[in-house]
Amino acid sequence: MEPGVAGDGSPDRRALVVEDDADIRSLIDLTLSAQGFVIRTAATGRDGLQLAREWEPDLITLDLGLPGIDGLEVCRRVREFSDAYLVVVSARQDEVDRLMALQTGADDFLVKPFSPRELQARVTAMFRRPRSAPTGQATDPAAAGGEPVVLGGIAVPDGHEVLRHGVVGIDVDGRRAFVDDAEVDLTRTEFDLLTHLMRTPARVWTREALLRTVWGNDWVGDSHLVEVHIGNLRRKLTQASGDKSIIHTVRGVGYRMSAA
Repeated sequence: MEPGVAGDGSPDRRALVVEDDADIRSLIDLTLSAQGFVIRTAATGRDGLQLAREWEPDLITLDLGLPGIDGLEVCRRVREFSDAYLVVVSARQDEVDRLMALQTGADDFLVKPFSPRELQARVTAMFRRPRSAPTGQATDPAAAGGEPVVLGGIAVPDGHEVLRHGVVGIDVDGRRAFVDDAEVDLTRTEFDLLTHLMRTPARVWTREALLRTVWGNDWVGDSHLVEVHIGNLRRKLTQASGDKSIIHTVRGVGYRMSAA
């Protein structure tokens, strides 16, 4: 693999490792360097936050038991300004810690001791997620007639895919989501889930199908991740619209969009 090239061929992907244990910090550094990431490290939550702001990494690995500012608070603050993939790597094994990390904005959670190969596999799967459809596939009715598409009072650039369902509208290529023309701040994972649900609003997506489609075919994980991220997405849409039923749970099967 060429220096400075991540596992999928993208040049100069950046990874920030926030870990207070020097041995584990070095192990993660070596593991991600082998995938071609350019690495910077931090031993405290405060230093990690500063580097995340200044360096703008594509990936962050984060311990929860950090000195000073703990990992959950770091995760919460990072999500205020960064859309980086974020993997918590922690010795905490309780389900509540895992749920809190995912609800705060983490994309995944690995328990120490961890397999370096598993970390590499999960990171590879993250960066293989489809981010948008090819340009020129606008699905908004106004786009087909040549009229400018407006979301949040702003005209969407020509060629962007736009999806609408009831009060929800998304600019897929611009990665912006709106409810009643007010923009809603979604994480990468939440946006990807909403996009796939809205592209086929009548389809019921099983948790396993969403794992394969949003996380990637080689994803190593369990369907509980889907439940947590769907819960976060539903909460944000409800807060913005007052409607608790935008995403419908089909009991025992999965999820679909409610009738618009």
